[in-house]
Amino acid sequence: MARKFVVAMMMHETNTFSPLPTPIDSFARSGALSGAPAIAEAEGTNTSLGGFIEVARQAGAEFTVPMAASAHPSGLVTEAAYEQMTTAIVDEVRKGCDAVLLALHGAMVAEHFDDGEGELLNRIRRIAPDVPIAVALDFHTQMTEAMIRGASIITGYRTYPHIDMADTARRSGRTLMRMLAGEVEPRMVWGNRPIMSSSLVHTPSREPMKTLMGMANQAEDSGQVLNASVFGGFPQADIPHLALSSVIVCDKRTAEGEVLLNRILDAAWDKREGFLFHPEKLSVQVARAKALDGGPIVMADHGDNTASGGTQDVMSVVEEALAQGLEDACAGPICDPACVDQMIKAGVGAEVTLQLGGKIDMPAMGLKGKPLQVNGRVKAITDGQFVVTGPMATGTTVRMGRTAVLDTGKMLIVVSEKRAEPFDLGVFTHCGIDPRRKKYVLIKSRQHFRAGFEPIAKHIVMCDGDGCTASDLALFKYTKVKRPLYPFDLDMRLGRNEA
Repeated sequence: MARKFVVAMMMHETNTFSPLPTPIDSFARSGALSGAPAIAEAEGTNTSLGGFIEVARQAGAEFTVPMAASAHPSGLVTEAAYEQMTTAIVDEVRKGCDAVLLALHGAMVAEHFDDGEGELLNRIRRIAPDVPIAVALDFHTQMTEAMIRGASIITGYRTYPHIDMADTARRSGRTLMRMLAGEVEPRMVWGNRPIMSSSLVHTPSREPMKTLMGMANQAEDSGQVLNASVFGGFPQADIPHLALSSVIVCDKRTAEGEVLLNRILDAAWDKREGFLFHPEKLSVQVARAKALDGGPIVMADHGDNTASGGTQDVMSVVEEALAQGLEDACAGPICDPACVDQMIKAGVGAEVTLQLGGKIDMPAMGLKGKPLQVNGRVKAITDGQFVVTGPMATGTTVRMGRTAVLDTGKMLIVVSEKRAEPFDLGVFTHCGIDPRRKKYVLIKSRQHFRAGFEPIAKHIVMCDGDGCTASDLALFKYTKVKRPLYPFDLDMRLGRNEA
């Protein structure tokens, strides 16, 4: 008889400082939460769910998808949404299965649980204590003991931008299949170091994370261990388990895991100063971009980044760029449903004056919404949908809601009803803008933009715009993190309290 797998996705990166709520409707970005429609939406895509579906297909297993939920990063997941998602998964496992394959994020915080993934795994274990569970996690996971106790196998993304999401699931799936065949007996060892690393400087493509990820990748790819992952953590979350961590999956018959784990974590501690972000004035950054020759010059506003929970309507970078006279520019998407509606009612070719953006206050940051008055002509109106062709989330459909383009003369501004991380050129090309032919390209992103925009950029300028995803951790008020924690505790920073 064919094996039966339960395959599910429940993904959310929770920014506890974000003012945006996260109800169940936020998780229906694909329009399908379960069953055949969810499978059709994910199959063949470069996503963890797509990778696990491939694993199940290749194994010849019967499988069900009781939940396929993924939401843009935002504030706390509502209790109702969390219970609906977890209940669907647990109820399906209760029917009986040979394995569970879970595409999770690793940084979900709900209104009633600060470890969303650990609680889900606890619930599964209470009804299926022995079923093998393979988990694929985001690089920004906040690892906990509950996740380790609940899972049989854990793998994490090796890249940021995340261009290996499907492969992360395949890595976990390969070990699962060897486990089911009796070839290996996986066990996990894990640990962390009390380092809060700014996500702007902890990408595995550059130091200091490059060395750590290199150790993990070499050990796994050479067969020294079954799987090895390093997790940078997600600093925009005020929770007790915020830290840099690593998980090693090894065969019970070997002792390689502990040795590798300590090497990775000791290297992280030695390199801790490299994980610090050093802020700069926005006006200086925009002036630097203005002084550069050639283009495109990509200006990345990481303070209001959708993929970290930003509102996507803060206008500080656009305002400064216009004030300094930047021309031949495109910008967006700016999330402002009211302005989209105004432009659609006016129609293509109409002249409009907009109070653009700045509709949402951020109390946790002490920021009030500040709209920017802009004048221009409505250049285009679209449904905001396109299929990703770049290397990140390839094959998925982005749904930005109704979208309109405002031409100010100096800048083409894309305005959408829904938030969307600009990791693919499609945010511009779908509405008739070719960013490759623009002098300046203003987008709201921290690292994911590099997947689609770095290949076309002559220059990249990082911009410290306002917002609840700022990279300067000194702007956030943390009350729940476990102390001591680098870099907040001076003794640790000076190396006198290393632990």
